[in-house]
Amino acid sequence: MALAHLSDLVTPHSFPIPRSTLRAHEANPNLAGSTLSSCTSRCKIPPSSSPRRPLSSSPAPSNGEPAVPGKYKLLPRADALGFPVAQEISASADLAMELPTLNRNLYSHVEPYSSGFLKVSELHTLYWEQSGNPNGHPVVFIHGGPGAGTSPNNRQFFDPKFYRIILFDQRGAGKSTPHACLEENTTWDLVEDIEKLRQHLEIPEWQLFGGSWGSTLALAYSQVHPDKVTGIILRGIFLLRKKELDWFYEGGAAAIFPDAWESFRDFIPENERDNFIVAYSKRLKSEDLQAQYMAAKIWTTWELMTAHLVQNEENIKKGNDDSFSLAFARIENHYFVNKGFFPTDSYLLDNVEKIRHIKAIIVQGRYDVCCPMMSAWDLHKAWPEAEFKVVADAGHSANEPSIAAELVAANEKFKHILKNGVLLS
Repeated sequence: MALAHLSDLVTPHSFPIPRSTLRAHEANPNLAGSTLSSCTSRCKIPPSSSPRRPLSSSPAPSNGEPAVPGKYKLLPRADALGFPVAQEISASADLAMELPTLNRNLYSHVEPYSSGFLKVSELHTLYWEQSGNPNGHPVVFIHGGPGAGTSPNNRQFFDPKFYRIILFDQRGAGKSTPHACLEENTTWDLVEDIEKLRQHLEIPEWQLFGGSWGSTLALAYSQVHPDKVTGIILRGIFLLRKKELDWFYEGGAAAIFPDAWESFRDFIPENERDNFIVAYSKRLKSEDLQAQYMAAKIWTTWELMTAHLVQNEENIKKGNDDSFSLAFARIENHYFVNKGFFPTDSYLLDNVEKIRHIKAIIVQGRYDVCCPMMSAWDLHKAWPEAEFKVVADAGHSANEPSIAAELVAANEKFKHILKNGVLLS
């Protein structure tokens, strides 16, 4: 799950798709979405056109104090029942003790210095790009959804003078082809795609940066290829467990956004509302093009309307983009129907031991409705060595000011470690 830019209320009752748009899609097979139920038969694939060791985390001391300055801390007192309370931060908080020398402002826009397409299977070709310093420390941005794709502003979390910034669109998303394709599209396909991209770019090791579904995929990749990872920054933790999907798609989040939920719920007949993910899957895979676009629009808009603490009408309108919403909804729903293609519900938590030695920072919005804090908390308990930041005045999106500030600061902290070999206090 992952989307960006929202704020300001919008009335969410109906999302009609203009018939002219539908007719255009039906008449023009070159428009995005013409590859729908059978990617193999309908999609054309265009031709593709010094090592650092991982930043190790110190083990947590037995007295419960943080192992390093700036790590997840406990408040001076526990709560009334004696349980530890997570430290919260916000844009207005006193950050005198929280690495005041680190930059927290997004960097200026930069253009890629190289880009291309990597053929990762007989069917799929991935778009990739590089920006920043060609000789800098490599960092790969792992986008959310699955199916959301990347955007130019994703580059702005990183110092372009220090980092070699790699963005890529996962199978079926963004500029990758075939568009919105579900065939040969699983978590483990994507894990190996990331590894193929690393090899293609001749990068010995790199830093991972992923939010929402990007955090899921970053964890999965690092657990398979821990020796290729120098550090991990995660945001809006999503472990793709049943309780997380139930929360967002079976009525839990509806308690906070009942107005937005009505449109999502009412699109499905009452006799199919026992499982909304399955009900939407039928429509997103339908041979009826109109049904696909309508279902994709409503599925996507539901998430867009819940992704920020305060809504933004302009970002919510992104749900009207047929190309974006079709890939986002079809691919995301495909992964959720298949439970992320994980062998067990707690697979990512159960395999934390494989990455415990890697330095990591977790940034989580306190009021994240898409990926509620219970998942970040569960990951923190399984991986206490990772630095844990709870942002007090934010929801899910990486573009909320307080979350963006902490993500930039996390990259700055890693930059300092890589340049100086020590943690900044």
